[in-house]
Amino acid sequence: MKNPLNKRFPKELLGDLGKYIVIFVFVTAMIAAVSGFFASDDNMYQTYTSGFETYHIESGHFSTYTELDEETIEQIEAEEFSYKDQVYQMEICNADYYNMESEGTDGDNTVRVYQNRESQNLLDIFEGEYASKEDEITLDRMYAANNDIKVGDTIKVGSLSYTVTGLVAAPDYSCLFEDNTSVMFDAFHFGVGFMSEGGINRLPQEKITYNYSWRYSTWIEDDKIAKEVGDEVLEYLKDTVVLTNFVPEYSNNAIIFTGDDMGSDKAMFGVFYVIVMVIIAFIFAVSSVGTIEKEAGVIGTLRASGYRKAELVRHYLFLPTAVIVLAGIIGNILGYTVFEDIFAELYYNSYSLAPYQRSFHWPSFLMTTLLPVAMMLVINLVVLNSKLKLSPLRFLRHDLSRRGRKKSIYLPKKRPFMHRFRLRILFQNIGNYIVLVLGVILAGVIVIFGLMFEPMLDSYGELVADDAIASHQYVLKTPAETETKGAEKYGMYSLNLHMEGYVEDSVLIYGIQEDSEYLDLDFSEHQIYYSNGLADKYKIKAGDTLKLDEAYVDKSYEFVLSEEVEYYPSFAIFMSIDDFNEFFDYEKDSFTGYFSNKEITDIDSIYISTDITVSDLTHLSDQLDHSIGGFVKIFQILGVVMFLLLMYLLSKQIIEKNAKSISMVKILGYRNGEVARLYIIATAVVVLGALLVAIPIVSTLLHWVFDTYIYTMMAGYIPYLIPTAVYVKMFVMGVGSYAVVSVVLMHKINRIPKSDALKNME
Repeated sequence: MKNPLNKRFPKELLGDLGKYIVIFVFVTAMIAAVSGFFASDDNMYQTYTSGFETYHIESGHFSTYTELDEETIEQIEAEEFSYKDQVYQMEICNADYYNMESEGTDGDNTVRVYQNRESQNLLDIFEGEYASKEDEITLDRMYAANNDIKVGDTIKVGSLSYTVTGLVAAPDYSCLFEDNTSVMFDAFHFGVGFMSEGGINRLPQEKITYNYSWRYSTWIEDDKIAKEVGDEVLEYLKDTVVLTNFVPEYSNNAIIFTGDDMGSDKAMFGVFYVIVMVIIAFIFAVSSVGTIEKEAGVIGTLRASGYRKAELVRHYLFLPTAVIVLAGIIGNILGYTVFEDIFAELYYNSYSLAPYQRSFHWPSFLMTTLLPVAMMLVINLVVLNSKLKLSPLRFLRHDLSRRGRKKSIYLPKKRPFMHRFRLRILFQNIGNYIVLVLGVILAGVIVIFGLMFEPMLDSYGELVADDAIASHQYVLKTPAETETKGAEKYGMYSLNLHMEGYVEDSVLIYGIQEDSEYLDLDFSEHQIYYSNGLADKYKIKAGDTLKLDEAYVDKSYEFVLSEEVEYYPSFAIFMSIDDFNEFFDYEKDSFTGYFSNKEITDIDSIYISTDITVSDLTHLSDQLDHSIGGFVKIFQILGVVMFLLLMYLLSKQIIEKNAKSISMVKILGYRNGEVARLYIIATAVVVLGALLVAIPIVSTLLHWVFDTYIYTMMAGYIPYLIPTAVYVKMFVMGVGSYAVVSVVLMHKINRIPKSDALKNME
């Protein structure tokens, strides 16, 4: 015989159709977005990791002042490096490159040109073909897309014109870091290109950098082992050649940043997904409790007729489970079709990766299907078991309180009736309102996270531009004199900062003229100033001793810090140029370059290493805005949907729970509009209070996330600056969401009949 309870499912579904549709749509969209993201992330990561072998990615590279002869290369390749019982040898590949200014693009861009690869760091072509003639160039796909360069276009590298024949992805530049110590990659203003030997020979030979990549005879997967062997390689090379650069694969941001970012993105989305699903499960549980309270008489009758508690628990679990399962099926179908392409496109907007093949990953699939069902079952099972423990008689009497009858909360008699009624509503529905407040705070976190980055990056860009020491900061290869009016000599040295729990950072040590026109600093007592970014990120203060290390030799320096100064473009320490030269054992009149507000034209370009302009300093904010723009828009949408979902479901639950009271008030003569205002205003007060409380909580929480997670995972520093306007937008979004919900709720209140007050009379 079929269970008669099953006949109640259509009635229960139609009775709560709005709730089930809202939750179904939200959960479907959530699972679709997360499964699509996981699918694209998994496939991207698989393509990325398989590329280490497929494209013969280097184990590292080093640069030298002079070109190595074949005998020296053979000597290095013959050397054996070991870790425990495993012996590794280096296969050297000569990969000389040229850093050239590129014309024909927006702004002053740099293209690093390599000769076509044959043995290491092999290319994957997206479009066109490899450059073969001396006036042809193949460009990185990401750089070309950002600068609107297409196959067949002509660009200038230096003063020479080259035709773009193809667009490629280079595995050693999956992330376009111009320098390994850069705070962020920059695919707008820096790119890589590839030419034939004839094309390379056309370029000015004074721009050459002697660069050599190597690959071990056996690939090292473990970064710890790679570091042990890499340290041994570094010690050997220091005694063999004069190094200007040494970057092993395990610390090369142009290679590893992509993989690290994918892993952290997936972890972040996973945590976010679990939190949202837990909230949905609790909403279902609260809704089920409301249904039990509404149908207490029916449940009491069923229990008295012989139905077991377990049968009722299964009955009330069925519809929520069916909704989640159906949402999981449809969500995954959408995720593995539509949403996977959307997220893949977002990744291709940030990273220069080879095309990936779709494949199925069971762990991600199980997380987006079984996990929400399991959480919903466990949480609802606990709540329903607890609620249905009461005796049949208690259900028949509608006495569902676990603590017996409570005394009414005293409310001041002098308060108007409407005020006391609203207070009573608040106290009677305190559980629902607590869940609503927590949900509003979570939705606020999501909305702020989506809104904060654009204004934060804009503010950072403005601060960097304002703090630029000069319009031009020239770095020279060798000292050269200039007659340019206002040009001021300075010294500069780069050291590395290693602090436990943080990735390695680069700190610039500046030697400044004591009567500098560009920096108003007092060096009369040999003061050492430090930038505020350094202080904020590493929590250092005046009087502390900061230890910094040389990059490629075993040597450290200690600086006793005097005073913090505002300087956002980089981590920096400032001292007088006399102290600087003495500190680093330079000649008394030594200098590194010039600060100048005018372009210096009387120094040959052969002696200039780089010219750092204000636009160069703001590239970070431009790139970040482009890279994360798509992701933050998704967070904005999810946050608003969370506002709507929580406010609708919980407010609806409160109205349904108080249907009898609403009906009684109508009998007393209150019109529908007046009754609606009683409940809508009561909930509005909670929503407004929750939004106001959410602002400091969200600010504190996100600040903590930046300090404890984001700053530890990134090199450099972006100040946590969120304009007040962002919080105002969040508040307006919350209020607007409740305004939309309140219209629906007013309609629901209008439909409650007066006859409900006569039902279930005790």
